[in-house]
Amino acid sequence: MTPDEVAAALDVHPRSGLTGGEVASRRDRYGVNMIVAEPAPSVWAVALVQLTDPMNLMLVVVGVVGLVIGQIPVALTVAGLAALNVVLGTRQEMKARASVDALAKMQVPHARVLRDGTLVEIDATELVPGDVVSLEAGDLVPADGRILTSATLETQEAALTGESAPVAKDVTALTDPAAALGDRSDMLFQNTSVTRGTATMVVTDTGMTTQMGRIASMLSAVTPKKSPLQRELGSLTKVLAVVAWTAVAIIIVIGLLRGQTVATVLLLGVSMAISAIPTGLPTFVQSMLSSGAKQLADSRAIVKNLNDVETLGATSAINSDKTGTLTMNAMTVRSLYFHGRWFTVEGEGYAKSGAIRHAAGEPVPDFTRLAYGLCLDSDATVSDTGTVVGDPTEAALVVLAAKIGVDAEETRRAYPRFAEVPFDSAYKFMATFHHVPFEGGEVFVEMVKGGPDVVLARCSGAFSSEGDRIDIAAVRNDIDAANRRMSEKGLRVLAFAARRLDGQENAVSDDPMAFVDELTFIGMVGIIDPLRPEAAEAVRTAHRAGIEVRMITGDHAVTASAIGAELGLGPGAISGAELQAMSDDEVLAALPDVHVFGRVTPQDKLRLAELMQRSGRIVAMTGDAVNDAAALKQADVGVAMGSGSEVTKQAGNMVLTDDDFGTLVDAIALGRSIYDKIVSFIRCQMAKLFSLILLFLAASIFDINDGVALTPLMVLFQNFFVTMFPVIVIMQDPPAPNLMDDPPRDPSVPITNPLALWQWIFYGAVEFAVTLIALFLAPGEMSSTEANVPMTMAFVVLALGSIFGGLVMRRDPESGLAAPILGAVKILAIPTVVTVLAVELDFLRRFLMTADLSGGQWLACLGLSLVVPVVVEAEKAIRRRARRHGTAHTVDPRTAVTPARARA
Repeated sequence: MTPDEVAAALDVHPRSGLTGGEVASRRDRYGVNMIVAEPAPSVWAVALVQLTDPMNLMLVVVGVVGLVIGQIPVALTVAGLAALNVVLGTRQEMKARASVDALAKMQVPHARVLRDGTLVEIDATELVPGDVVSLEAGDLVPADGRILTSATLETQEAALTGESAPVAKDVTALTDPAAALGDRSDMLFQNTSVTRGTATMVVTDTGMTTQMGRIASMLSAVTPKKSPLQRELGSLTKVLAVVAWTAVAIIIVIGLLRGQTVATVLLLGVSMAISAIPTGLPTFVQSMLSSGAKQLADSRAIVKNLNDVETLGATSAINSDKTGTLTMNAMTVRSLYFHGRWFTVEGEGYAKSGAIRHAAGEPVPDFTRLAYGLCLDSDATVSDTGTVVGDPTEAALVVLAAKIGVDAEETRRAYPRFAEVPFDSAYKFMATFHHVPFEGGEVFVEMVKGGPDVVLARCSGAFSSEGDRIDIAAVRNDIDAANRRMSEKGLRVLAFAARRLDGQENAVSDDPMAFVDELTFIGMVGIIDPLRPEAAEAVRTAHRAGIEVRMITGDHAVTASAIGAELGLGPGAISGAELQAMSDDEVLAALPDVHVFGRVTPQDKLRLAELMQRSGRIVAMTGDAVNDAAALKQADVGVAMGSGSEVTKQAGNMVLTDDDFGTLVDAIALGRSIYDKIVSFIRCQMAKLFSLILLFLAASIFDINDGVALTPLMVLFQNFFVTMFPVIVIMQDPPAPNLMDDPPRDPSVPITNPLALWQWIFYGAVEFAVTLIALFLAPGEMSSTEANVPMTMAFVVLALGSIFGGLVMRRDPESGLAAPILGAVKILAIPTVVTVLAVELDFLRRFLMTADLSGGQWLACLGLSLVVPVVVEAEKAIRRRARRHGTAHTVDPRTAVTPARARA
């Protein structure tokens, strides 16, 4: 629509604006210009959800039954454990739901608007559709709007579209109604900034209907997901619940059939339940995740949810934004074509250091003509610390001038503008006129910069390599080839030209535009937002680890494709328009051959994350701009850059404080290590659990010790004062050196996979067997109501077997006896001493109902306990040998990945 058509559709006069009555009516209709935030869930609501977790419900039931039968210490201990699980779970779930709130905070506080024919300044929240707003360089756009008038207008839209360079804007209506967001040159969008020129616009959308508001709506629509570990532990809990309550039911039925009292039967049930429920599992997993979060923080990666630590390790695909994530978001001149010769410009970002290199044997040229254009034909300033004021592209020219050895601000002060033709997107060039010294005298010169096609069309000559003026036709093909060469590399090309106008000052003053012809071509520069130095190596590491890396950006596909090639991402690049034309099935089929997506919208980023998740990938999404926020929230791991927008940091699961893409890859390696450690802990825990289940079932079925193999307090004591130390050993064990040489684990293969289940049962059966031998062979009478030697020996064998088993189960399939081992032995000495004290100290004997053991009985317990590590190490050695000899279907229990797939 034309500006007049837009004004008519919104029923507003562009020169007088809305009346007070119309504003009030429209505010009632459209509401205030604010991003609406959803209320966060209360602490109590989250705590209630935690309490209904199957693990905690089982603990509550056990605690109530313990209270009923008078087992007060047991009831209090179990209740405390349930409370601890609820508190830890609630704390990790209560992360701030501040994504939408952060969008609201980005609102511009004030706007200059026409009301009743008068320009007034109001709170931006009071704007309504139809308001006519005045804007100038430095302003933030307060709402979405259609441009009514403009002069040399450019806006910075990186926060919304991801495009690094400022975008030229004007009033010209677009012919394509399906133009991408970044190509809507007649529109201005909320919270983008005006970098050049002036404009008036009529507000078309406010609040939640703006592009920012739509992003907020997408954030609200993305529901939080459970991490892979949460899902796997949830499945494991359900399996254990079935096993536990089935065992409890068997024991109760047997007890009742034997005619035992209800109290005795309930005591047996409580003992069995405590044995079968992995009471320490949630707490210890939280501890390991907390340790991982601390290590990540030390590596400058802050996670907001403990489960995200583990999710990182499962990452199989990284979708990365370009601007500010893989690149520096600092426009830099890379290539220079001057007087028909090529030069390479060193240095990154807005640092003024860097050499200008050329071919060997060629003389160093006189860059004076170019330096005048770089400094005098631009307005941006760059401090020595890299602070930019003005257009980022012009800032790159100022930095290039500094590398030549010229100070832009001093040059401008020395040679002020006599006249100018300011830049406008209608003609795409800028011209300034100055008196400058040249070749021993003062000359009146015109300096012009702009798009190569526009500038060359106004040139009649060019400078040769010797500095002489020659006809443009003689070198036009070479210049066009140079322009193509830089464009194909994704560089933004600017051309420079000049014209001497000695003695024509008065004519220039009257009509400067008339003199922008008969120019002499000087040269061209190729500008790009350069890669972060560490990005390419990080991409290579990710590929080696079997992780797909794709760039998904709002920038042009040509630029993105050039960056992707420099990074080594892989083949294939498509635009957002092509993506939108494809069905979901077509996108999924194309993904293996497409690694760069350019000119995409926030909705496209969100859709790609959803489709990848649907195909079974664990997706990490990186970004720093508002347009990345919804995709970050949808991804399994949303990774925000520390220098990015507050919205993005709140929407993500993790913040990289150093903006280093390589830190993400390091974090993935740490996540893999944490997962391996969790698997090792669960292996120890499940082996112990199955041994207890078998022990109590055997005691009940064969009426050993009145059906009670161990007292409930003995089981709880072992779970907290013995089992926790093997966990510490696992936590402190260094990661495998080849951790990032293996593919990601298959998320469809749960922790409870067939091989793992076989290990748990086998190792548990070994612990059960040696404990049962101690229970049978120990001398003395057995009683469930008073201390006795057989129960004590079973308690000791089970404890020591768990300690020694934990030492060797900390690694799989590698030997647990390999170095470093001294630190592990020191830690495991503590539970060994605690076990001895539980038998030798009077007050612990009375509390746990243990009996004093003789020296021979202690030796018997030690000998039986050592059977556990010997059998475990032998089983692992057999598996290692089978893997070395290529036995078919050998599987790595940590990842459930066959060797053939790992090699692939």
